Amino acid sequence: MDEEPLEQWAARREQHRPTPGERQATPLGNRPEQGSHVAPDAPRGIQEWDGQQWIPAGVAEDFEAAARETGMDAVSRAQRVPLPAFSKLPAMPERWRPTEVFRRPDTN
Repeated sequence: MDEEPLEQWAARREQHRPTPGERQATPLGNRPEQGSHVAPDAPRGIQEWDGQQWIPAGVAEDFEAAARETGMDAVSRAQRVPLPAFSKLPAMPERWRPTEVFRRPDTN
């Protein structure tokens, strides 16, 4: 197994971490892991990254207000994270063809 140097791992990890002051919206309620499309009219909590953890920064009335409050933080963060490199698909194998010629027996 190839070991990744610690410096490379730390640099890759820093790309995924939010920048201090970045904000995100979180649905309030019993199931905060729900997506924004589940209840767009539900109130949202606004959280701000302080460099170590997400701290509460306010409350928005609904998803639309939360999106205005958080601005383009989510989009800029998504642009910082590189996509995985995909290789080409392998060549399509040739169709199977029998090596012998098969003939029906005479049915006389």
